Amino acid sequence: MNKISKDTRNLNIRYDLPTEVWDKIRSIYQSMDGWLGFSDGTVGYENIPYWFSFDDKEKCISASVEPSGLQFEANNIDEVEWEAWMRKIKSIATEILGFKVGEIELGEVTHEIEWIDKN
Repeated sequence: MNKISKDTRNLNIRYDLPTEVWDKIRSIYQSMDGWLGFSDGTVGYENIPYWFSFDDKEKCISASVEPSGLQFEANNIDEVEWEAWMRKIKSIATEILGFKVGEIELGEVTHEIEWIDKN
């Protein structure tokens, strides 16, 4: 098992997407393994979503909205588990949000939102 001490990934869920899109994000978060909720600031950073632990010295995933998109940071997690977790959140987000969610840096998507025609 390869353990990752820290890794950051950016999804193409941009800060400037419509409110209707952002209103669905919580349900995506809640569907993921390890969901803890949003930190109240006593542990972790206030109003940041966390999975597995609020302490980045333990196995922990957190997310934040950045200019580059929705950013996930993983700490002290098995590489295979992290890759599987990312595949799952991309799949769930694509289904719920109605556009292809992926990482621009990996060439999975482009800067243009690719809406899925559900007809």
